[in-house]
Amino acid sequence: RLLSVLRRRCDIAGRRLSGPGLAAEGRVLHAVLYVYHSRLLRHRPYLALQQVEQCLKRLWKMNLVGCLETLVEMIPKKNASKAHTERLVPSQPMLETVALKVLGGCKLILRLLDCCCKAFLLSIKHLCSREFILLNTVASGLLSRLWFVIQYRCVLQTLISFYDALSTMLHLVSETQQTPYIKGFTFPSDISDFLGVNISSEAKKQKAQMLTIKKSTSWMKRLFPAMPEAVSKVGKKRKSETCTSAVKNHSILCAVDIGETVV
Repeated sequence: RLLSVLRRRCDIAGRRLSGPGLAAEGRVLHAVLYVYHSRLLRHRPYLALQQVEQCLKRLWKMNLVGCLETLVEMIPKKNASKAHTERLVPSQPMLETVALKVLGGCKLILRLLDCCCKAFLLSIKHLCSREFILLNTVASGLLSRLWFVIQYRCVLQTLISFYDALSTMLHLVSETQQTPYIKGFTFPSDISDFLGVNISSEAKKQKAQMLTIKKSTSWMKRLFPAMPEAVSKVGKKRKSETCTSAVKNHSILCAVDIGETVV
């Protein structure tokens, strides 16, 4: 029964980590940083975006998804006719390696969420100052989507649930035959003590911060104030001319960002 639970949770965690959302947002983030690299080396939202990308890179380089796939292959599938017979289980070194990577992955995801929240708040702050409007608009949307993907797909909660089953299996295997591989480190029975934060309360706190700054600043009204009627009428008359000129010059790309630089 424990093997089937471990296999199911491991499979769910691997699928949620390898979903298209995280990979797509990571590619967009890398493209945005590449475009603005030469112009915004000392810009605070840009530096915050670099920290977010660094967390994503470390998460992929640790190959947690590949490790979970290997563990799933080592756990035999449940057979109804052999439900009460002996079956092979993963060894203690394998379980310890996966457990260590899951602990590191949870820490990285926590750091990633924190970096996303801080970078989002910085982007909105500089957007309200009318500084690099194009970059900060793209960054705020990208960061909110990335944060939402991790929370909506319950990536962190799934890894925590998987670690609970993995810890129980590791304890039973080590009692049967002790072959420790990782020495000098005690695996925590409760991952919440290792992480040091309450996951649900931390997520609610970050969400409240992101929503509060959106409502309190009213940055859309500050950036795009209501136009006077006279200007609005003139704009309607010139609408067709503007559209025609835009179609003619569609091949010309403007490399300069919109907005005023704030020292």
